[in-house]
Amino acid sequence: MSDIPQPEFRVPQPPAVTLKIERRSSHPWIFQKMVEKPASRLPPGSVVEIHDRTGQWVGRGFYNGHSRISLRVLTTTPDERIDADFFARKLGTAIAFRRDVLKLDAVTNAYRLVHSEADGLSGLVVDRFGDTVVIEFFAAGMFRQRAVIMDVLKTHFPAARFYWFAEEHVGKQESFDCRAPEPPPPDVIHEHGLKFRVAPGSKHKTGFFLDQRENRQLLSTFCGGKRVLDLCCNTGGFSVYAKALGGAGEVVGIDLDEQALELAKGNARLNNAQVRYIQADLFSWLRDVRPNGQQFDVVVLDPAKLTRDREAVDLALRKYCDMNRLALLAVAPGGIFLTCSCTGLVSESDFLESVRRAAWQAGRTLQVFRVGGAGGDHPFLLSVPEGRYLKAVFARVE
Repeated sequence: MSDIPQPEFRVPQPPAVTLKIERRSSHPWIFQKMVEKPASRLPPGSVVEIHDRTGQWVGRGFYNGHSRISLRVLTTTPDERIDADFFARKLGTAIAFRRDVLKLDAVTNAYRLVHSEADGLSGLVVDRFGDTVVIEFFAAGMFRQRAVIMDVLKTHFPAARFYWFAEEHVGKQESFDCRAPEPPPPDVIHEHGLKFRVAPGSKHKTGFFLDQRENRQLLSTFCGGKRVLDLCCNTGGFSVYAKALGGAGEVVGIDLDEQALELAKGNARLNNAQVRYIQADLFSWLRDVRPNGQQFDVVVLDPAKLTRDREAVDLALRKYCDMNRLALLAVAPGGIFLTCSCTGLVSESDFLESVRRAAWQAGRTLQVFRVGGAGGDHPFLLSVPEGRYLKAVFARVE
């Protein structure tokens, strides 16, 4: 045996970043105004050690001095490193939750695999659409780890096609340049026995909203033989469910987006569902049908996100009130109304208040029997209320 001393290999210690405050929160976001500027410049998305102003080590995560969210805490366990093993554990746990606990494979082949902070991976969202896995980056740190993330996902979905992207405003805020690859060909997914075409890379990201799965299924149970109106129908999720699964007598879908309506028509054909889709602005269309007293037994109102700007929340709430007031006038007495908000900056209480005001203005009484949200594959942490963005209010209208 050689007496020559063996070299000692050490994993480089990440640089340290110091807070201006004591750390008294479990929220993974730490904002720029709470962070001391490091002595030397760190590239956006660098892994760092985090110390509070007393010098106490409080965690490890991503640093981005360019972003309003300067730190994203990934672990508060001192011996847990942010490396390939970390991502293998976190991604494996997230996928196992969907498959083994929620048992989503028995219901659908399309669901969210990773929901950012709720799965301990702040700045990362991963969706599965059949044989296509879509990765969306919200943070420079996650984008820098993209090769590791993709390698881990390939071990769980070896036959999958991969598509990744970041919205333009995210890339600017986080200072990274995500160049999406050529989109994969459209795929057909199934849920609750129905089929839907999805097209990652299109203007509509995927052409389908996974978070409404449980709300679509519930709504269909009220539609047997009824007249159904799907406002802001997008690619036809609610309207196809109403006709093909719920057995509605008549279904009308309204949307201003011509491309979305073409996808909706295709989804209706996939399920042999007769739905009448109309390209129109919902405000104009509802005002036009009001004079003839046309009403529906079931009405769905599921508009797109109204704002990303905190300064525009009041304006968004006024718009929610206006569109809900008009939609409620189209509901027949005793009918079912489902109204939704996916604007994360609008709280559940504020949304309910805007719906209350809309009902008062419309002279209608709402008997709310369920306030739901996104499906279980979109979990949220109590310490991160931002993760609970979707509000779905079911009510009987008098």
